[in-house]
Amino acid sequence: MNYFELFGFPISFTIDQAALKKKFYELSRLYHPDFFAQAGSEEQADVLEKSAMVNRAYKTFLNKDATIQYLLELKGFVELEEKFQLNPLFLGEVMDINEQLMELEMDPEPAELAKVEAATNELLKTIYHDVEGTLAGYQEGITPEKALLPVKDYYYQKKYLQRILDKIAALRNIAPRE
Repeated sequence: MNYFELFGFPISFTIDQAALKKKFYELSRLYHPDFFAQAGSEEQADVLEKSAMVNRAYKTFLNKDATIQYLLELKGFVELEEKFQLNPLFLGEVMDINEQLMELEMDPEPAELAKVEAATNELLKTIYHDVEGTLAGYQEGITPEKALLPVKDYYYQKKYLQRILDKIAALRNIAPRE
């Protein structure tokens, strides 16, 4: 059973957060181990497993990136520890941003950090734009599988850009205030 089946949701990149919360509480009550204290050990183990799965699924569905990763894994497009080859043009843009960041590590100027952050966020918007329709409109059995390939690119590119944004945030914390 996958997370979508467990929660009774259609396979999708977008999860209704209100429905998620409601279903999480419902499943948490249904599979709470305390209600099975008198059950046999096999049933207790099964309930404990389902309870843990409910929690993992909820945590996954709360995070858009984790939901994208989960759906791509479910469809066989992403594997753990996969060495994915990023687009060379994207890598060139990222290399420029990383070079600017290396200079800022020596002298973190807030105004320059803001420029690099803006450039990174602009690149993030650009790559999102390419997959926005697929992410919003994916329908199991209707959307062609090949439409997931650009989503895979987006997923790995976004992970890369998020590391840069995290580095910018860390540098901002040590940068002198203006």
